[in-house]
Amino acid sequence: MKQNENVLEINNISVSFDGFYALTDVKANVKRNSIHFFLGPNGAGKTTLLDIICAKTKPTQGTVMYYPKNREPMRLTGMKEYKIVNEGVGRKFQVPSVFINLTVEENMILSLKGHKGILDSIFHKPGKEELDEIDRILEKVGLLDEKETRAGALADGKKQWLEIAMQIVQKPEIIMLDEPAAGMGKPETFRTGEILKEIKKDCTIIVIEHDMDFVKQIADKVTVLHEGKVLMEGDITSVLADETVQAVYLGRGGE
Repeated sequence: MKQNENVLEINNISVSFDGFYALTDVKANVKRNSIHFFLGPNGAGKTTLLDIICAKTKPTQGTVMYYPKNREPMRLTGMKEYKIVNEGVGRKFQVPSVFINLTVEENMILSLKGHKGILDSIFHKPGKEELDEIDRILEKVGLLDEKETRAGALADGKKQWLEIAMQIVQKPEIIMLDEPAAGMGKPETFRTGEILKEIKKDCTIIVIEHDMDFVKQIADKVTVLHEGKVLMEGDITSVLADETVQAVYLGRGGE
């Protein structure tokens, strides 16, 4: 079966809420094993687009096609949210949602693919292979030394890394991240970027972000949205050099 170089194709997506168009005719292709940013000022429609990819919101028109590795393509539009997650499309929201009273390792065990719920995870003892995989991922995100630490005691940045690790252990093909560097200082932000570059060897990463240094550090491709439409798409250097982008985006308080 010939592999499509795109893992996701967003085809002519429009969505209107009571007559207001949050997105209009949005088209974008996300390449496999890339880091693809959706940028734009507040209200540009970035979060709505992620909501449509994971079926939290239904589009008024258009489709989202997903091309998983070595499997048949599938149309995400119209699928149930939990099915999309099971098919390998994960999403991390801006506020970390970790179990604060459990250790880092216990949070990871709860996230293992195939566990149907908390009870199942409590009664399921992970095997050596699963525990080794958890260690490997925790090392990748710099949390191996803290696997016995209660998640609630971690600094905010480390909570974000734990949540990214909890996504990776589920072996997704796509991870969507909403402002993963929010609230981080420069060193933590840079480290987050290095973590994501490492992760993209195994999956595709879609990011919404405002921190331009972070975008420049790791972006393979950038789609700029403005008032619900695609303003420009390309590599970060040509996008930032574009006068229209500068006017609508960088002109607003240097977001």
